[in-house]
Amino acid sequence: MDLSLDRPEGYLFVRRVGARGITVVDREFTRSFLLSPEQLVENWPVATAAELDAGHIDAILALKPEVVLLGTGERQVFPAQAFMAGLLKKGVGVEVMDNAAAARTYDLLAGESRRVVAAFILPAERRE
Repeated sequence: MDLSLDRPEGYLFVRRVGARGITVVDREFTRSFLLSPEQLVENWPVATAAELDAGHIDAILALKPEVVLLGTGERQVFPAQAFMAGLLKKGVGVEVMDNAAAARTYDLLAGESRRVVAAFILPAERRE
């Protein structure tokens, strides 16, 4: 049997989600980031969903989404109401889920050419 790798062309996609990192195309990220089909914003300054507030919305809106998928780590954790309301007031839908579910949903929507942004929260590295 002949197997071939089907790699989407024309947009950034999530290849793998692990407990400590997420691989976009062929590069692994271990710090929180924002992802749209055309652009990746590294080092988004968020380590937990509890940190999110209205001040974190501008970086997301700069990517011009119609829907935001908030990946909150290994488990789904809802952020403060002010964060959610800030996006909804701008007419942007928001869904909160764990990182694996956010990655699957992002890949599906990006493959349909939707204006989606995935905001992935990865915990800060622990220093011993």
